[in-house]
Amino acid sequence: MGILVLVFIFISLAQHGDAHGPDSCNHGGGLCRVGACVSGEYLAQFCFEPVILCCKNLSLATTES
Repeated sequence: MGILVLVFIFISLAQHGDAHGPDSCNHGGGLCRVGACVSGEYLAQFCFEPVILCCKNLSLATTES
């Protein structure tokens, strides 16, 4: 029974719409962080929604635009 619960949780998390994964975050110049971005960073996307965030440096955002 416990294995079925773990499989269900894994499938639910893997199919979530806004989760892009750490590769997408790192390729875009961001870092995956748990909980909240640190000072000087902004939330760009989710590595694994809703817990693991993809945070990017604010100075990168101003130079790209």
